[in-house]
Formats: sequence, structure tokens, C-alpha cells
Amino acid sequence: MGCGASTGAYKEPRKVETKWFHDFCKNLPSMEGKVVLITGCTSGTGFVAASALLKKGAHVVLLNRKSSRAEEAEKKLLEEAPGSKVTSVECDLQSFENVRSAAAKLKEMFGDSGIDVLCNNAGVMALEDKATTDGYDVQMQTNHLSHFLLTKELFPLLEKGAAQRGESRIVNHSSAARAGPSKPLDAKYLGQNGGKLGGNGSSMIFGGARWQRYHQTKLANVVFTMALQDRLNAANSKVKALVCAPGLASTNLQVTTNGSGGMSETWIMKYAQSAEDGTMPLLQCCAGSGVANGDFYEPTKKKFGMRTTGPPAKWPLEPICMKEADRKMLWEESEKACGEFKIG
Repeated sequence: MGCGASTGAYKEPRKVETKWFHDFCKNLPSMEGKVVLITGCTSGTGFVAASALLKKGAHVVLLNRKSSRAEEAEKKLLEEAPGSKVTSVECDLQSFENVRSAAAKLKEMFGDSGIDVLCNNAGVMALEDKATTDGYDVQMQTNHLSHFLLTKELFPLLEKGAAQRGESRIVNHSSAARAGPSKPLDAKYLGQNGGKLGGNGSSMIFGGARWQRYHQTKLANVVFTMALQDRLNAANSKVKALVCAPGLASTNLQVTTNGSGGMSETWIMKYAQSAEDGTMPLLQCCAGSGVANGDFYEPTKKKFGMRTTGPPAKWPLEPICMKEADRKMLWEESEKACGEFKIG
């Protein structure tokens, strides 16, 4: 992605000064009495969101793979927000069995109170063409299919939270890659074709098979949100589905991709904003006032023809994201993988 650093050279996120995040957070409403679940929060936008929401009074549940990083993240969050309520539940998005196990634990924990926000934040980028133990592409299962499964399993808790406190939210985290490379959503990427989806080619600015697979997952995130919007509206549900993109944020996502050979050149990161500033669209969807079912939030300032930095704003989605036939296809293929998901 660019022309500069070589594979393996990008060892840690580029340090960038935070510009807007602290003032933005001051204006977020209180989250006292609310339960927020966040996937992928050992670092980056997930960790920043967890910290901010804890400081706003939420009970935050960290959904991560079991690891020392997950333990350290919980410890650090409690240091940043003393006296706050943090719970960790093991959730490995590369295993449907593990996701179902996590969902069962969460149903036991919040069966009476329900939950207020399910933040489907976790994501991987431009990884090798390989299958999970379930047979799906590692990027698609992590970024979309397991979040579809988690949302399906926890939907009764979202409905209960909405009934008791007026609304609840499903928040999906997409990317500028939703629109490029501009190949429409293709069912083969949602099927059990892991390891057979184009190989490991990678080239500048979302080129090559690795980036095509990533594009498909980020497109799936927005199409899933639009499909949820349709079904929630039809059911007159108080649950809202929202989607956002962080712009270009300096996090461990690029470090991991660089280390796996998917992003050999990292000059573009000199144009990045901090992880904190990149978390603002996610926080707007999780906690901001004035949001509506189906809204999409992204930064306001453009670079390379993409909205990469700045405070979040609501934007229309590109035509590639808005095809009704894709909503139907994605739902059907996701149900084949994860089981029936009925709303209403």
C-alpha cells in the first residue's frame, strides 16, 4: 500500500497527536446503567471505545480471544477508569463454536436486564488466503460471519434492553475499503471457500487478492447493516442498526497486516490520525445522540479521495453498498453459515 517501508519494518502504530477526541467525548451523553459489548478491544479503536464508554458510566463487556493481551487490556482499562465495571468474556471470532459459547454466557449474565449496545468492532485486514477451522475465509469469518452469528444469538438481549430503556444499538465497523476495489458483493466470499479465494497477491492501495477479500468483508459490514435496517423497520423494533468507518487511524491493524505481508509499504500512515480520533465515528454510533436506524458515520476531512480524518458526520453510502439484491444474498449466505436469524 504505497511506496516506502519494507515488509516487517512497521513494528508499532505511528504516533500521532490527538486533535478532536477529547472535546468530542465531553459532549457524549451519559451511559450510566447501560451495558455495552465490544468485540476486538485489546488495542486500537476497540480499546479506546471501551475506555471512553467506561468513563461515561457504562458496564463494558470485552469480547476478545483468550490471551495475555486481553488480560492486560482489562487491567489497563480498570487503571484508566477506577471503580468502573468491566467484564471479560472469551470470544474467538475465528470459531463459530467459541462464539456460540460466548453468547450462551452472555445470555446467562444479561438475561434479565438485556443489553444496550453490541459493538461489532473486531477486524483483520489483508491476511493470507486461508480457511478457519469452520472452512470460511479467515477475513470474512472474523469481520462479518461471526458478527452475524453473535448478533443473531444476542438479538433477544438487544430487544430486552430496548424494551426496558427505550432503545438499543447494533454497531458495525466498516472501512473506506467498502467501496474499493469496486467489485460487487460476491457470494463465493461468504461460503466455505477459505484458502481458495485468489491467493496472496497484494499491491498498492487496496490491490491484489488479499485486499479484494478485505473489501468484500467491509462491504459485507455495510450491506449487513442495511439488511438489518430493513428488517428492524418492518418489525417496528426499537433496536437500531448503525455502521461507521474510522478513516485512516494509526492502530495495530496496520502492524499486523504489515507483518503478514499484506501491506509492505506504509508511507500512507504519515497521513493517519490517532487511534483516539479514529474512534469517534464508532463512539457516535454507540453513544451519540440523534442517530437513526441505518445511519452511516465517517470522518469529514478528505485525502486521496477518501474521508480519512476529522470529526465524524453522517454520510450517504455509495451505490455499491445499497443494492437490495445484495442484502438478500448476504442474509441467505450468512444464514447458511450461522443458522436462521429472524427479526419480528
